[in-house]
Amino acid sequence: MRRRLPRSVALPAAAALLLFSAAPANADPTYPTTPIPQPANPGQAPISAPVGPQPLGQAVGDAGTALGIIRLLPNAVPTSTILPGFGATLPKQSALEAGMGLSSASANSDAYLSYEKAIAQASPFGLSVGGNAPQTPGSVVQTALPDNPQPISGGLNAPSNPLLNVGLLNGSAHARWSPTLGPCVDTIADASTSVASLSLLNVIPSMPNLGLDALKPKLDPNALASGFDLSKGLQSLGGLLQGGGQTAADGTGSLLSLPNTLSSRSQVKLVDIPGSQNKAVQSTSTLQAADIEVLKGTPLALSIKVASQPTLTVTSTGDAKTSKVEYTAPVLTIEAAGKTLYTLDAAHPTKDIPIGLPLKGLSDQFGQVNDIPVVGGLVSTLTNGIQQVGNTAGTVLDLGVLRLSIAGLDQKSAQMTTPFKGFQLGASARLFDLQLLPTTKLKSLLPDDQAKNLPSSLAQLSLGEQVARAYAPTDGVVCGTTSTPPAGGGEAPKGPVKNLAYTGGAYDTVPLFWTGTAMLLLGVVMVAAMPGTRRRPLAVAIEEKPFKPSPRPRE
Repeated sequence: MRRRLPRSVALPAAAALLLFSAAPANADPTYPTTPIPQPANPGQAPISAPVGPQPLGQAVGDAGTALGIIRLLPNAVPTSTILPGFGATLPKQSALEAGMGLSSASANSDAYLSYEKAIAQASPFGLSVGGNAPQTPGSVVQTALPDNPQPISGGLNAPSNPLLNVGLLNGSAHARWSPTLGPCVDTIADASTSVASLSLLNVIPSMPNLGLDALKPKLDPNALASGFDLSKGLQSLGGLLQGGGQTAADGTGSLLSLPNTLSSRSQVKLVDIPGSQNKAVQSTSTLQAADIEVLKGTPLALSIKVASQPTLTVTSTGDAKTSKVEYTAPVLTIEAAGKTLYTLDAAHPTKDIPIGLPLKGLSDQFGQVNDIPVVGGLVSTLTNGIQQVGNTAGTVLDLGVLRLSIAGLDQKSAQMTTPFKGFQLGASARLFDLQLLPTTKLKSLLPDDQAKNLPSSLAQLSLGEQVARAYAPTDGVVCGTTSTPPAGGGEAPKGPVKNLAYTGGAYDTVPLFWTGTAMLLLGVVMVAAMPGTRRRPLAVAIEEKPFKPSPRPRE
C-alpha cells in the first residue's frame, strides 16, 4: 500500500515547483538585449539625457563633395544585404571605387549621441570594393557637442596607389552646436579640401590584358595605316596611356589629370525665412576647378577649361512651396592643339569621342601616321602634324568611346513625419564625367572567351561629385530654449516595447506559462482545503469451513 504525503505538504510542494519552473523563464528576460549606453567618464559630454535648458530647434542637413572618383566596372557587382533577396532590388555597385579629396558636413538635432549633432570631416582618400568601404586613416574630423569655437586643419597625404597620383591635400573641418540654442549658431558644419594636383589611370585594368596582336586572327594587319603596328596593349589603349607602374605626378600618360589646384567646400547652416522669426536649413556644396587634361603627353591630348564653377545649394523651410534647389551648372570647353572642339553645357551635356585604329585610307591621304590610335577624328601624322578626319567611315576602326559629360541635376523631395513633421529636399550633381565604353567592333575582334566577359563600361572617372540635403520642421527651425528639465536630466530614453531578438511565439509563451502556473496553484489550494472522507478498510474473503492443512503438498 502506497503512503500518501500529508495534506499540509501539498502547498509548500506546489510553491517549490513554481519556483523551480520559473527559473528558466527568468533566465530569458523581456527587457532589451542591448542596454542604452552610459558615459564611461562622468565628466564627458552627456549621451542622451543632458541636464539644463535644452534647445527648441530641430534641423537635419548634410552636404558632401568629392574632388575625384574612379569607378572600375560600374554597375557590375550586386549589392549584398543581410536580408535575403533584398539586394536584387538595389542598384548594383562598382567592382572598385576610389575617391580622393572628400569633404562632408552634417547636422542632426535628433541624433542619439550628443557628439553627432554636428560633424565636419575632410578625408584624403576613400575606397570601396564591391560596395564595402573600409575606413581610411588620415582624416581631419571635428564633432559637436561640445562646441568648437575654432576649426581644425592639416595637410593630408593620400596613400600610394598605381591607379592615381594625388598631390598634397589640405583639409579643414569645423563643427558647431550650442548646448542651449542647438543649431542656432553661425555655421553648423563646414568642411573643405584642396588638392595641388591629381592624375588618374595610366592603365585600364578592366580591359582584357592582351596585346593588339591578339586581334590578328580577325584583323588583317595589312589593312592598317602605314606606320602603325600592333605591338601595344589594349590596357594602354594602344599606346595612348603610359601603362603600368605608378601614375606620373604631372599627369603624363594618364587618362585624366588636373595640374592645378582643385578645391571643394561642404557647408550646413541656418538662414533667415522672409517674414518669419524661424530659420531654414541650408546645405551647400561648392567646387573650384581650373584645367582638366585628357591623354596628357600625347599629340592628341585634350584640354578642358572650366568656364563656370558649379555650386549646389538646397534650402528647406519646412514647406514644399518655399523650399528650393539652386544649381549653377558648369560650362566646359574642350580644346585640342589650341582649337575649341566642343562645348559642354546644360543644352549639350554629353559628347562622345571615339578611339580607333587608323586604317590604310588615312596613310593614303595624309602619309605615314604616328604609332598611336585616332582620337575623336584627330590623327597624328609623321610629317603633317595633327589632321582632322572629316569622315571616319572606312578609315578608322573604332575600338572604344570616351564619353565626356556634365551630370544633370537630380532632385528628390519628401514630406516627413519622423523624427519630426517637416519637408526634406535633396539634390546631386557632378562637374565632369569621363567614361570609357567598348564598341561592338572590339567585341567582334576579341577571342571568344574574352569577348563574352567584356563589360558594358570599362571605367568611369568623376570630378566634383556634389550632394546636398536639407530637412526642416513645417514652420521652420525655432531658435529658443526650453525650461530646465527635472533633476537627473529628465526621463531616460525608453527601450523597445518588445525585444527584437525574440519571436512572436516567445512573447506569447511567457504569459501563458504564468497563467497555467497560477491555475495549477489554485487547484492545489482548492484540493488541499476541501474536507476528505475516511477510506473504508479493504474486505477480505474468508471461507465458511475451516481449512485443514494437508500433510502432503498439493499439486
